[in-house]
Amino acid sequence: MEKIKSSIKYTWILKHFGFLVFLSVLAVIYIANGHWADNTIRDININAKKVKDMEYEYKNLKSLEMYRSRESQVTQAAAALGLKTATEPPVKLEVPESTTSRN
Repeated sequence: MEKIKSSIKYTWILKHFGFLVFLSVLAVIYIANGHWADNTIRDININAKKVKDMEYEYKNLKSLEMYRSRESQVTQAAAALGLKTATEPPVKLEVPESTTSRN
C-alpha cells in the first residue's frame, strides 16, 4: 500500500511539474517585486529629506540676502570700504540737441 501512495505522489508531481515551476517563478517574482518596492520607497524618502534640507537652505540664504540688501546694511558695508552716502542730490546732465542728431 505504501508503494502505491508514494508512486501516486511521484506521478502527480511529474504530471504537474510545469505548473509547479510556474508557481515557483511567480513566487520569486513576487519576492523580487517586494524588495524593489522597499528600495524605491527608501530612495523616495531619502530624496524627500534632501529636498527639505535644500528648501531650508534656500529660505535661509534668501532671508540672509534680504537682510544684507537693506539700506542700513549696505551703508555699513560701504563704510568699511571708505564710501559714504551722498549728502547732496544727484545732478541731471543734459546733452544739447545738436550733438545727438547726427545724420
